[in-house]
Amino acid sequence: MTIRKPLLAAALAATAACAAFAQSASAPAAATPASAPAATPAPAAAPAPAPMAAASGDALEGKLAWYGRKFAGRKTASGQRFDPNALTMAHKTLPFGTRVKVTNTKNKRSVVVRVNDRGPTQPDRIGDVSQAAAARLGMLRSGLIDAKLEVVGSAPARKKP
Repeated sequence: MTIRKPLLAAALAATAACAAFAQSASAPAAATPASAPAATPAPAAAPAPAPMAAASGDALEGKLAWYGRKFAGRKTASGQRFDPNALTMAHKTLPFGTRVKVTNTKNKRSVVVRVNDRGPTQPDRIGDVSQAAAARLGMLRSGLIDAKLEVVGSAPARKKP
């Protein structure tokens, strides 16, 4: 029996020490003496950009480019194969399947496209459209236009497997 008492006492002492440490860690820091090194907080990770809301009527203006036959058949970020003849676009944050009305601000032509890819990688652009959408917008020659994007339909709800 004498053997168990010291083990029990040691376990209780260790538990008390852990509780004291936890309490001191959660308590506000007291002023540290000049001789003690100041603790530097760990750098916080940069927060991920929040996805853009896909509510109808949301609008965004900026530069828009197009991409075409060079990427035909390659998988897009959504997993679909890219078809330059489909009315689709790449956007940085809108959910896949979101329907967007794209308007060329110079000639006022517009087309409704579906988001199925991520991009563009250039920071000054708001999106890339397929070759078919670019033809309807009248931008095949210029390649880059000022455009207005307006969400007209949200992405369909995903079915749970």
